[in-house]
Amino acid sequence: MIYKNLNGVALSALGLGCMRLPQKSENGADIDEAALCEMVDYAISKGVNYFDTAWVYHQGKSEEFVGRALAKYPRESFYVATKFPGFSADFWGRGKEIFEEQLRRLGMDYIDYYLIHNVSEHNVEQYMDTEKYGDVEYMISEKKAGRIKHLGFSTHGTLATMKKFLDKYASEMEFCQIQLNYLDYKLQSAKEKIDLIRSYGLGVWVMEPVRGGRLAALEPEYAAKLEALRPGVSAPEWAFRFLQTLPDVVVTLSGMSNMQQLRENIETFESEKPLNEAEWQAVMEIADDMIAKKTLPCTSCRYCTPYCAQGLEIPQMIKFYNAQMYPENVGEVRAQIKAMPDEQKPSACIACRACEDVCPQNIKISEMMAEMTKRYC
Repeated sequence: MIYKNLNGVALSALGLGCMRLPQKSENGADIDEAALCEMVDYAISKGVNYFDTAWVYHQGKSEEFVGRALAKYPRESFYVATKFPGFSADFWGRGKEIFEEQLRRLGMDYIDYYLIHNVSEHNVEQYMDTEKYGDVEYMISEKKAGRIKHLGFSTHGTLATMKKFLDKYASEMEFCQIQLNYLDYKLQSAKEKIDLIRSYGLGVWVMEPVRGGRLAALEPEYAAKLEALRPGVSAPEWAFRFLQTLPDVVVTLSGMSNMQQLRENIETFESEKPLNEAEWQAVMEIADDMIAKKTLPCTSCRYCTPYCAQGLEIPQMIKFYNAQMYPENVGEVRAQIKAMPDEQKPSACIACRACEDVCPQNIKISEMMAEMTKRYC
């Protein structure tokens, strides 16, 4: 396992993301605990020491299950990260209450890496409001008290939003977690975000390295282009090798759902094999072509679904939308939507936009639903 050092701590370059744990059913809360424990045991045996969860993952069950899976190991032998869920107004001003509950769920008396979750245009002012909410100040106090060892933040926000937050809190932060992969290097200005984070002296954490699976199963022409450069290398490995080319990256999180994914990713992180100039150019050309197709940047994080008044399966609808951007898929998408119950079709959307308020990607979901309704309903 490759290790990266930040502020005197040696962290595994690959972290186990706990947003997409193995499940017994389609119910997100129905985590397969035996399978999870097997994965955690294997990860630790291979040197993974960083485990990332959050308040909302798996309908609030991820922290509890991750805590149980790690309970048999010495507390000092691993690092746990979780997050304050300020992406939603439901949680503003509840920092102490939520933190105490997270400790209970995890079965721990401190948290190694605590993140202010998704600093964005929707909440940066609230995060910085010390009088009305004070959540960040509470986290800073817990860091001073030793119950938070390292404090950072995650973001899908703009550079301006990041800078606003950093200008106030950079001295208290050690790391920033951003969506980074070779598609978002340009699409979401990840390159500029890395530069900004570096300028404040913080470490870079990576989420969505294969973009919710999009970069794990490439179209044939893209796969062939990469195969010619590195025969036998899988699409996910290409995505990880891209990140290994960026010296600022400390921890790369991967939401692995089964042992096969875990084994393959750990094998990739047993050695550093960064891209050469020709390989870098190739993935950049692929990214440019993918961006040109104008698909929506959904990562299936599912932050939106609890806020949909109609109970719509929004990530699936975005998958339909993105699929039908390729002409050969239009017939299949039309058939799939036609087969859906009326209450689940895009036409059931009432355009309340509650989902848009919590979308990390700032997708105009109501507009997408209206377009899909016009085309297929």
